[in-house]
Amino acid sequence: MTDATQPAIDMAAIMQRFSQWEADAAKLVPENKARLFACLASAGITLVTVTFDGYGDSGQIEDVAAFIGDQPAELPGGTVDVMRLDHGADQPVANHLSPSEAIEDLAYDLLRQTHCGWENNDGAYGEFTFDVTAGTITLDYNERYTASETYAHEW
Repeated sequence: MTDATQPAIDMAAIMQRFSQWEADAAKLVPENKARLFACLASAGITLVTVTFDGYGDSGQIEDVAAFIGDQPAELPGGTVDVMRLDHGADQPVANHLSPSEAIEDLAYDLLRQTHCGWENNDGAYGEFTFDVTAGTITLDYNERYTASETYAHEW
């Protein structure tokens, strides 16, 4: 028996809103990257690596390491204005994050865009390279999976 007072769930509409939210959130990445790279460059940072690991429905950033040339360096202080579009929101809002938080925030955004669910099941691990000098971010992504081979014999 169905409850006539309960409206039917319109999955197509839900997926359409989610797709639109993903597209709108992705549009924020270039400006957030530019603000972050400007902050890093002003401190002389030339490269940042970000390692991540996840499995079993949880995942996290493991390490953020900054470099000036080939020498380890400290991330600068201060804040970076990062625009965020919360799920279900229509307009982005500014967040004032430390450079370390802004790096992690951007890494999580890029993982969601390229490998949503990277932390589920057997998970994935990898490393982002933020090349401030070249103005690029690269991702080395490694996905884990369980394989099994089954054989059946009958004589």
